[in-house]
Amino acid sequence: MDRSIEVRTPESIAFSYQLAGLGSRFLAVVADGILQALLIAALFWALIEAAAHAPSGRVAHSGELAGSIAIAVFFFILFLILYGYFILFEAFWNGQTPGKRLLGIRVVRDGGYPVDFSASLVRNLIRIVEATIGFYFISAVCALASTENKRVGDFAAGTIVVRETPITSPAVLLGAQPTYAATSLLGGEERELVHQFLERRETLPPERRAELAEQLAQRIRPRVSPELARLDDESLLERL
Repeated sequence: MDRSIEVRTPESIAFSYQLAGLGSRFLAVVADGILQALLIAALFWALIEAAAHAPSGRVAHSGELAGSIAIAVFFFILFLILYGYFILFEAFWNGQTPGKRLLGIRVVRDGGYPVDFSASLVRNLIRIVEATIGFYFISAVCALASTENKRVGDFAAGTIVVRETPITSPAVLLGAQPTYAATSLLGGEERELVHQFLERRETLPPERRAELAEQLAQRIRPRVSPELARLDDESLLERL
């Protein structure tokens, strides 16, 4: 079930997000599971190849040492694939794993802020327990009962999973003059907020102006193309 939520920053800037439903979240987990299985299969193949070419005979002792090191490395990489996969991707890939990106969803902190490493660590350590007990059955029940579609890990980490806002091709915008009509990249409330900022920015103190521009651009930047993302905060808002 998809739901919407409005979050408001301490500066009274409001943003509306469409929460990701159980269906899209489950399909993202399946997609990530398939990729994890492929990575583990590649890891097994690499270990078998290493064992097949291990030295023998008079250098057996060295071969045993190399084999022990290879097994230790294998289990370390296996641990990263099984448990570090979600933590690292969400922390360093804008709240998304490959499965989430495929389904057009991402993790953000309560309030709409980008997810950080500590939040990703907490929600995904709890994911291990949720996945172990009934393969996310507790997560599904918790998300259905929550008005924000939160599983247990989301409550613990203070995160929500939202849908990416559909965007039009930015290629047209790059060659156009900055105009408010180009803000079709944004949702209705976000478009209005950007419009109001651009109209009032000349009346704001420089520090306040820069702060508001940064906060607006920070929430929009992950959705746009690399060409637009490289613009400074106000230039990005003008292009939208």
